[in-house]
Amino acid sequence: MNASDVGAIVDRLRASGCVFAEDEAALIVETARDATEIAAMVDRRVAGEPLEYVVGWASFCGLRIAVEPGVFIPRRRTEVLVAEALRVVRDGAVVVDLGCGSGALGAAVAAQRSVSVYAADIEPVAVRCARKNLAPYGGIVSEGDLFTALPDELRGRIDVLLSNVPYVPTDEIRLLPPEARLYEPRVTLDGGPDGLTTLRRVVAGAGEWLSPGGHLYVEMSDRQAPVARSVMRAAGLTAEIVTDDDLGANVVHGWLDPALHVE
Repeated sequence: MNASDVGAIVDRLRASGCVFAEDEAALIVETARDATEIAAMVDRRVAGEPLEYVVGWASFCGLRIAVEPGVFIPRRRTEVLVAEALRVVRDGAVVVDLGCGSGALGAAVAAQRSVSVYAADIEPVAVRCARKNLAPYGGIVSEGDLFTALPDELRGRIDVLLSNVPYVPTDEIRLLPPEARLYEPRVTLDGGPDGLTTLRRVVAGAGEWLSPGGHLYVEMSDRQAPVARSVMRAAGLTAEIVTDDDLGANVVHGWLDPALHVE
């Protein structure tokens, strides 16, 4: 493909509203196998489909995470959650990515540490993607609803629980950018009336599944993070909020303090 052909793709993408048209054109040309596929991919992107679905992967923590339509696309701000988790993850740890979507969190941690990684999601398409993304790390991915999908032998043995649960309040989904609102499954976005419905379920089960001293990491908005911290504390976890203003990220970190949980 010559420069004028690439220029024509850039022009089409820019005219459709793509802010980073040059970069997107380069990714499409790099990913497609032939001119026919390039044309089809450009048509999909011009129609508004997220670039990650078009090329079949998302960049996350330096990895290419396989995604396909029907799977939540990992966001760059969620890299802060991974960075915080890596502060406590040690080689040999048991790490679980709960409500895993593509399995991006588990893969990002497993790429940096020698861990036993498990993941679970209720959506079959997410399980399929997660198995692909976690295969290089020997990850075990189960289909089902939160903790019910996990092997029972993990009960009380999870050292680090990662759970990027949906946290958009139902009434605010209409305010999301079209790429998310129109293309990503509602179940991956809708956190219930206050955005904390699934978070409360995760926290309620965490104490039973975490090891002594085990950690839980979730992502929340500015407004919700203090409430999520209170939910964790009410469930017996010690909790803190970590913020990254550059990426607009809020990570709520809870852990079982062994000194407070003596049998």
